[in-house]
Amino acid sequence: MIGPLPSTITKIEYWPVDIPTTDPFVVATGARTVAENVFLRVTLANGIQGYGEAAPFPEVGGETRNNCLQALHQLSKTALGRSAANHKELGHSLSEQARTYPAARCGLETAVIDAYCRTTNIPMWQLWGGRDVRARETDITIPIADLDKTVALARGWYGKGFRRFKMKVGNDVEGDIRRLEAVHRALPGISFIGDGNQGFSCQDCLTFAQGVKRFGGTMVLLEQPVVRDDLDSMAAIRRETGIPVAADESVRSLADAQEVVARGAADYINIKITKTGVTEAVEIASFTKASGLKLMIGGMLETRIAMGCSFSLVLGLGGFDVLDLDTPLLLADDPVTGGYRYQGSHLQPWSGPGLDMQTTPTSHITTIE
Repeated sequence: MIGPLPSTITKIEYWPVDIPTTDPFVVATGARTVAENVFLRVTLANGIQGYGEAAPFPEVGGETRNNCLQALHQLSKTALGRSAANHKELGHSLSEQARTYPAARCGLETAVIDAYCRTTNIPMWQLWGGRDVRARETDITIPIADLDKTVALARGWYGKGFRRFKMKVGNDVEGDIRRLEAVHRALPGISFIGDGNQGFSCQDCLTFAQGVKRFGGTMVLLEQPVVRDDLDSMAAIRRETGIPVAADESVRSLADAQEVVARGAADYINIKITKTGVTEAVEIASFTKASGLKLMIGGMLETRIAMGCSFSLVLGLGGFDVLDLDTPLLLADDPVTGGYRYQGSHLQPWSGPGLDMQTTPTSHITTIE
């Protein structure tokens, strides 16, 4: 009797992990003090294992960890017995089965792709072409906080070499302007991304942009200033401010990206594997480049596992202008060994197979085989 192919998925394990943030991660739509994520480990018939991470962020995507765990139970049954070599087809199957659980799909896809890349002995970035393999600089996120805390956080990161600050805004226009101005006055040679997380009205965003211009701040990007479906306001903000706009929550699928392009609603599309799954993220990135828009890449509250997959897309596909791959730096612990590393504000590539990372399961592990 012929046994399974070496790349056949024979076992899937997943377990919850809680990682405190160093400071409350406050955005316009909510706050997190703990990353409530899920780690996954896929084992193939040849004994090789791959790791993945689901990082649901309910305040942004609506997906909770409990939802995620329930979805993973069903998705794992779908993946079991499939070949990791057919990860694209698996990604499409998982999307059809659990469209509204992208974080769960992302975690399982990442683990399968990691295992496949380890089987073929290539870094994950080589899977997507290895078009731009070099150290890359990321911004750093400053959550919504009071004036003194905002400046203190920015000053700390500035001392570590960060010069682009992604400022969470959208709750209080005048307060947002004061916070950015205080950081601008305190730290020379910096620039800002204003991330509204859908919190602004169109007029609020125009007022915000005018206020930053008035004190001389450099605003390189306005990210998702208004609610995701208000593409008319996104287009208006582009026209009236002259500042590039990035679509984030507005793009949760390839169809969304096509609509954003058709409506002239953005200059950048922010790729996030946790909001689309990995396979669809690759398709959205390819479409974005073909359409003449620019690429940004970010994440939720992720460790280096999910973020390593995103960095693989940067190194593999090429064409990413703005990197927002900083969330592991905002967590109190790093439960992962190996893989890419941070050197100040730069992510350093790795050369080992797959993600070249490992992590240890907890006692609350679920096994599907």
